Amino acid sequence: MVDTFFAQTIHLIFAAIWAGSVFYVAFVVLPLARDGAFNTTKPLEVISGKLTTVSRVSALVLLLSGGHLAGTGYTSESLFNTINGQLVLAMVVLWAVMAALVEIGAKRFEAGLNGKKLREPAGDVLSLYRAAAIVGLLLLVIGGMLTSNVARLL
Repeated sequence: MVDTFFAQTIHLIFAAIWAGSVFYVAFVVLPLARDGAFNTTKPLEVISGKLTTVSRVSALVLLLSGGHLAGTGYTSESLFNTINGQLVLAMVVLWAVMAALVEIGAKRFEAGLNGKKLREPAGDVLSLYRAAAIVGLLLLVIGGMLTSNVARLL
């Protein structure tokens, strides 16, 4: 019981940190960079590096805590044959999509910044990060559905 509480709490904290960080970069930092609010690439390089670290650590923690929760709360049959199990599987797919979008976005952004450009790289990756932010929001919504056991309402 304590392990489930701990896993759920850690899972929720890291999901919120990851989704919030990506959302902030996608809807605040990158539009500012695209619009010329930065005079040098250094702050953007630092932000991109920090976001990549947050993303990787969060993805790993979510994999471990989510794997523990799924392993203790579901059988292979209930993962595929129940609404909650299918929501968990959808989260796994969205988790992989979000991780991929952030990684691809970071590599493209950093490559553009290495060319000492500011506005163009930000504009080029904005759609990737916004897609990742939307995926993050979907993950949080599905997490809320699981937490509130929405399946019992259907």
